[in-house]
Amino acid sequence: MGQPRRITDSFPRRRRPGRPPGKIKVKGKGKGKACPKSCPPAPTEDPPAPASAPAQAVLDMLRHFDLCWEYGPCAGITRLQRWERAQALGLSPPGPVLDAILEHPNDPAVTYRWVSHPT
Repeated sequence: MGQPRRITDSFPRRRRPGRPPGKIKVKGKGKGKACPKSCPPAPTEDPPAPASAPAQAVLDMLRHFDLCWEYGPCAGITRLQRWERAQALGLSPPGPVLDAILEHPNDPAVTYRWVSHPT
């Protein structure tokens, strides 16, 4: 019984032109050198906070909307899609929820349902 075959035995070996056979390229050779001039400078201060972060009361209202089963399931869709679906079905979802969603369209804490487990 011979040696076990490897997956690489099925493919032909390719050599790059200009490199002698058996020569291995060293990957960690240039570590510790300074960045070239094209690298952006490292940030010296914390990034600015979003201008209009939602208040905790808004997030609590949205969490209450998530937990109300009368507006249908909330898995796999955004809060806006759920609100619009409930409106189309005539379930009269709360208006302040829509206002909060439209006020913070780019904030994932408002747009999507976040499941938080108590620790």
